[in-house]
Amino acid sequence: MNHKPWLAVLMCAGGLVLASGIALGQDEQEVLVLKPDADGVQRAFIVLDSYEYTPPRISVEAGVPIEFQLENQSFITPHNFIIDHPEAGLQQDVNVDAGDTITIQFLAEIPGTYAIYCDKQLLFFPSHREEGMEGRLEVRQAGR
Repeated sequence: MNHKPWLAVLMCAGGLVLASGIALGQDEQEVLVLKPDADGVQRAFIVLDSYEYTPPRISVEAGVPIEFQLENQSFITPHNFIIDHPEAGLQQDVNVDAGDTITIQFLAEIPGTYAIYCDKQLLFFPSHREEGMEGRLEVRQAGR
């Protein structure tokens, strides 16, 4: 397994945001593996832009609070962040207008891999999800 240290410095309206974790090479996409901060929350900064989420795959521990800061870096296009898995207790549907940043908090209790996607669509064009704006939330057993 190819482990690479991961550190990103991202510009946002509030200044610089640092996020850290381990990036694992798998299926040609990097996986951001989150660990709880000192206050017991798993945090990530996610960019919504041009039919993609960055990072596209995030791994979290089950039963540990999660906080995602979602920033839409598009100048015109609204996006959303949807996790629709009621059987796992995961239901988020958050609109993020162009240029806005939204913070969401939730808890993932059941291990598994869950789709994250944007279903925005303009008239008769394909939806953003159909254009590739989909990611994965990987919920792992606590302590792994």
